[in-house]
Order: sequence, then structure tokens, then C-alpha cells
Amino acid sequence: MSAFRRSLEGVQQLVDRACWATRMAWSEHPSLVLRLALVALFRALLPAGLALVTRGLINSVVKATASKTDVLAPLLPWLVLGLGLTVAEAVGRLSQRFLTGRLADELDVTVASRILAHAARLDVAFFESPRSQDVIHRAQRDIATHFSNFLVATLTLFTQILQIVSLAMILAFVEPLAFLILSPLALPHLVFQWRTSKRYYRAEHRRTAKRRWSEYFVSLLTDRRYVPEVRVLGLAPHLLNRFRSLMAEFRDENRKRYLIRFRGDSVSAILSTIAAYGLFVRVVRRVLQSMLTVGDVAIFASAAFRLRDALEAAVSAAANAVEETLYISNLREFLSLQPRIGRGPARTPYSARGVIQFQNVSFAYPGSSTPALSDVTFRINPGETVALVGKNGAGKTSLVKLLARFYDPQAGVVLFDGIDLREMSLDYLYRSTAFIFQTFGRYEASAFENLAYGDWRRLLNDRDQVEQLARCAGVSELIQKMPEGYDTLLGRQFGHYDPSGGQWQQIAIARALARPSALVILDEPTSNLDAEAEYELFNRFRRLTRGRTTILVSHRFATVSMADRILVLDQGRLVEEGTHPDLVAKGGLYAALYEFQRKQMGLSRCTPATPFDWKALSAS
Repeated sequence: MSAFRRSLEGVQQLVDRACWATRMAWSEHPSLVLRLALVALFRALLPAGLALVTRGLINSVVKATASKTDVLAPLLPWLVLGLGLTVAEAVGRLSQRFLTGRLADELDVTVASRILAHAARLDVAFFESPRSQDVIHRAQRDIATHFSNFLVATLTLFTQILQIVSLAMILAFVEPLAFLILSPLALPHLVFQWRTSKRYYRAEHRRTAKRRWSEYFVSLLTDRRYVPEVRVLGLAPHLLNRFRSLMAEFRDENRKRYLIRFRGDSVSAILSTIAAYGLFVRVVRRVLQSMLTVGDVAIFASAAFRLRDALEAAVSAAANAVEETLYISNLREFLSLQPRIGRGPARTPYSARGVIQFQNVSFAYPGSSTPALSDVTFRINPGETVALVGKNGAGKTSLVKLLARFYDPQAGVVLFDGIDLREMSLDYLYRSTAFIFQTFGRYEASAFENLAYGDWRRLLNDRDQVEQLARCAGVSELIQKMPEGYDTLLGRQFGHYDPSGGQWQQIAIARALARPSALVILDEPTSNLDAEAEYELFNRFRRLTRGRTTILVSHRFATVSMADRILVLDQGRLVEEGTHPDLVAKGGLYAALYEFQRKQMGLSRCTPATPFDWKALSAS
């Protein structure tokens, strides 16, 4: 591909991005954009007007001096007009600053909201990919500022072009060569700025992962979740060195950027200044030859150097617009992503019963050649409590993710009340299911809100129902002991009360019970509770979920044994199925896992003389 064709395609892409960004800003805030454009147009014509007024004033002064009169009357129109235009220029500048600030704030709300709203539509699987995190990071990184900067740069470019045209028309009467000499000097500078902006953007694009690493190191050193362990392990110097290394790399790269741009800008400024002064000398000579008036000298000096500044400003604005559209393309890339799950038919059953069926289901995570599930088939009847058991990596959580439809299987079908999940409305699925995951939500909100979030449309304005829910779920006493009861702001990020891990889990379980769902899924929901507390909690949970289909993932056999039926997974396959007594009597994998845990629970302690046998645990 020729350099010319590449340049042409680059220009087309630039125009396309600029039009997209302008349409988006106009569709959201047409009044502000229109007012900014009108102010820019007004300001663009002011320099030419001021130059003409200056010429008229000086010629009038020269004429009055020649006639030896001290009457100001002939000068008053020029003085008043000059004052008016000068005031108008100051007000126009302030108006543009005011409107630009207003538009920046509006875009901040609009663009950030659009990003979050679009993120809420994307598949859960999307957020588990590092590459996706780079896309999100680029879309979020000061994007509203880039949007605002693009509009300002575009308006500045528009303003400067109008100024150039108006000033060139004036200079044509004084020195026709001015525009012909100064304009070509701006073209190489424009190409330089364009290429430099594209090079800067590509460098920033490559930095995305490193930017996220630097932010991660900051979180390790400042986030309360990590600080205690980082402090105890003495990791701070190591993490700080890694952070400094990244920041030093950014600094050194930026220093090279600044030097390149400084050299290019300096060469352009020097050449254009020399050219302008050379033209000025030519005009002065023509005045001495009585070919031009003193006012012509003044108007040329003002207009020529304003023209030079306008050309440089136009080049700079064009370069800024190019650079900002490149960043805006990150937002466009993100907004162009579409969810793959949940599109298509949206069937719903007549009533939610909670019948779950896996038929020959196989699944592997994106980018993995090892299947997480292989040819899994089972059925769970309405109101049945089924436990999933297996070693780490056996496929328990993967099965739950398919049932929550965070992913779709590569083979087989998952049915909810006889309907393929791929044909079921996601809204209906989530309304009919209560999820409690290993990484449950610890919302920085009041205790009341933490419970009401389980069915927020119904409960956020119903205090009595939330308190009734707390009593049924057995967390009422826990909440009442908090400093401000149900109004206690939980978490340390904004509040002053942080429940223990076990208390957070009890609140999360109570929240899951808030909605009248036909299916309840608990994926290691009580890992922060001791065995006795888990057993008591699950006893109460069974009473509360009576009549609901329940799927439980747990490593504690005291809890698992309470299930109506147990499914045993191994390396992604369903290898055993039955009740606790039947599986123990069978003497298979479940019995081996149960016996190992029973022995481990029977050990009183581990001492240096009898170290914990990690190999034995892995082998089991």
C-alpha cells in the first residue's frame, strides 16, 4: 500500500471518528454545542475587525496630526468601535471558557453513564479476560476529558481557519505575498504534528496493560484488603520498586516525546517568525516609498503576526483533534462490543418450578483446550436439595456458571423448567434464581440496603419487609447490635463499621432469600464460617428454602450430607450420584474424600514433628 493511500485512509478514519464524536455530543447536548459554535464564529471574526479598526484609528490620528487639530470627534467612532470589539473579545473568551466547562461536565456524566450502561449489558465472561480489561481501561481512561478536548480542539480549529481567511483577505490589500509565504510553512508542521500525535497514541495504546499494573501496585499498597498482608510479608519495598520502574519507563518515554515535539515546534516557530518579519520589512519599505500608509503598517503588523499565530494555533488544534479522536476511538471500540449471550428468543415458562436438566453438557473456557465439563447429564426435581462435591477444579463452579448462563456450553443443553437457557429471557432467569457465590457482594451501603438489594425494586422502600426478612434469615439480632442498627453504613471505604467475614456471609445469604425464587444456588457460601456455624446456618436455610430447588457447593461433608442427593464430579465428569449413606457405602471417590476429611477433622493439631502432608492432600 502506497504512503499516499495510507495517508488517505488515515484522513478518512479521522473524519469518520470526528463525525461520530460530533454526532454523539450533538445528540446529547445540542444547545451547548450550538452556543459554543456561535461563540467560536464570533471570536473568529474579531481579529479582522480589530485590525481594520486599528488601521482606521491610526490613519485618523495621522490625518489629525497633519492638520494640527486636537479635536477628538473624528477619532470617536474608531475609539468607540475599538473599545466595543475589545470588550466583546474579552467576553467572548470568557463565554467560551464557561460553555466549555459546562459541556465538559455534561459529557462527563453522559459518557461515563453510557460506558457503565453498556458494561451492564455485556456478558459476565467478557470481564474475565485480561484483553477485555485493557479495552475497558482504555475506554474509561479520562474519556470524558478527551471528548471535551476534541470538541474544544475542533472549535478552535474552526475559529482559527475563519481567522486565517479573514486576515488573509485583509493582508491581500497590503501585501499579497503574506498568505502565500506563511501558509506553506504551516503544512510541514501540520504533517509533523499529525504523525507525532498518532505515534503518541500508539505508545499509549501499548502501555495499557502496564498502566493497569501500576494501578494494581498502588491498590496493593493502599487498599485495606491487601495492606495487612503486604505489611506482614514486608512486600512494600518490592512493590514500590516495581511501581517506580514502570513510572520511570513512562517518564523516560515521555521525555523523548516532549523533546521531539519541542524541536519540531521550535523549527516551525523560528521559520514563520523570520518570514513574518521579512514581510514586515517589505511593508515598511513600501510605506517609505509612499506606496502604503502608516495605518497599513499597523494593520499589517497586527494581522501578519496574528495570521502566523492563527496558522500555528490551527496546526496545533488539528493535531489535538487528531489525537483526541484516536482516544475517542477507544470508546467507540468498547461501545461496539455486543453481548453474545441473551440475544435471540426470550421464552418464559408459565410458572417457575425449578426443574433443572443437564443433557450431555460439555464446556471449556475460552482459550482453554482442557474441558471444564465433559458429557454431564443429570436432572434435579422441583424442591430437591442437591449438593455438588469434588476436588478443586472438578467442575463444580463451572457447572454453576453455566446454570447462571454466564457462559453457554459448547455441546449439550441446559434446561430450566424444560426451556433451553439459550432461549430463555435472562431477566426471567435471574428473577427466578437466587445466587450466592464465593465472591459475594460486600456493598458499601447500610445494613438495610444490603438486604434490600436482594429484590431492590420491591424492598428499597419497604422497611417492614426487610426487617421481616432479617428475622426469618436469622440476622436480625446481628444487625440490631450494630452501632446504628439497620442504618449502619457497612464497610470501611465510606463507613465506620466492617462486619466480620462470617457476618458478611450471613447478610449475603439473607439477601439471596429476599426474592421469591424457584431456584437457589449456593457456591461455597459459608467458607468464612466454622463447621458448627455452617451446619446451624444450613439447617435454618433448609427451612427457609423449603419448596425451592437448591443447589449447594461445599467441601464440608456435615453440610453436604443434609442434601437430598449428592452429585460427585471429577475432572469435569459426573462420576457418582446418590445420598450420603449410599455413596459412603459404595466406597468410591466420595467415600475417599469423606474419609480423608473425617481423619483431618480428628487431628488435634499440626506440629513441627508431624508436618502437614501437602502431597497426601493433593493425591487424595
